[in-house]
Amino acid sequence: MSTHYSYIDSPTGPMMAVERDGEITGLHFDVCSPDPEADWVEDDAPFVELRRQLDEYFRGDRTEFDLRLAPEGTEFQRSVWAALSRIPYGATVSYKDIAIAIGKPAAVRAVGGANGRNPIPIVIPCHRVVAADGGLGGFSPGLDYKVKLLALEGAATPVG
Repeated sequence: MSTHYSYIDSPTGPMMAVERDGEITGLHFDVCSPDPEADWVEDDAPFVELRRQLDEYFRGDRTEFDLRLAPEGTEFQRSVWAALSRIPYGATVSYKDIAIAIGKPAAVRAVGGANGRNPIPIVIPCHRVVAADGGLGGFSPGLDYKVKLLALEGAATPVG
């Protein structure tokens, strides 16, 4: 089982994509990219479809992704990421909305933690989650990235 990685240019800056067995396991903004492990192989070939769909997204021609994903995390984290994947393009929801959606209304802070550990941002749209008070909330690579992605989607940008 080989792990492949590649660097992808995007309007938000370089990103590192990671896949294993034909499934995307990571998409990292440059400021958050891990160092490739010794047994990882740099190869552009496994990422042709990801690149195509990201290009379409950044051009405004794609609102949903159709890729094989395998984000690695706990059962709770995967439930949060599945809920994130259901947030419509151009919409925002609160961390509390996600907690309610997964049946754990008191787990707002844990939802925030899982959101921050999302290994495949953009494709799993963690940038669409904002604070209940109308603020941006957090975003691991920095709020500038979140603002750019929300603006690209035409979402009302909350107050920082």
